[in-house]
Amino acid sequence: MAGETIIAVVGNLTADPEIRTTQSGTPVASFTIASTPRTWNRNTNQFEDGQALFMRCTAWRDLAEHCAHSLAKGMRVIAQGRLTQHSWEDENHQKRSSMELQVDEIGPSLRYATAQVAKAQKGTAGAFGNPATSPAGYTGGATTAGASLPPSDPWGQPDQSTSSFGEFGQPAESEPEF
Repeated sequence: MAGETIIAVVGNLTADPEIRTTQSGTPVASFTIASTPRTWNRNTNQFEDGQALFMRCTAWRDLAEHCAHSLAKGMRVIAQGRLTQHSWEDENHQKRSSMELQVDEIGPSLRYATAQVAKAQKGTAGAFGNPATSPAGYTGGATTAGASLPPSDPWGQPDQSTSSFGEFGQPAESEPEF
């Protein structure tokens, strides 16, 4: 629609997406993305973190289910959507407001990880065509040979396959274990 504020946010999920269903049966996922700017300080020759932005996000319908089954705490994501503001009056009759991102598109950031993508099958709750029992249809890994990721990295251990994407729309030969 005209006049909407469209933004993109890059950051890490602060927790697993929470999915619920409205009274009409529509799935909705809620999650928060933490985006912290980093700048190089020439005087100290170090990176310095700026003030973090914690953007509350909401995804609806199939996208909500895909988020809930594909994304996990700590994953670096890129989200694009419409910025909305909610206003209300609290119990002390003070006016309050909050900003929220109504997510239209979201995916993993490939800056420090790799991902496997498969087209979602109509009527399946699994993310991007992956079975619903497979949380996060992604395989993580370093992009250079010999590099390794820390064990706490939510993207997992390095992927040893030659291609990180495979055939788009085709089922993967074997799903990664998480």
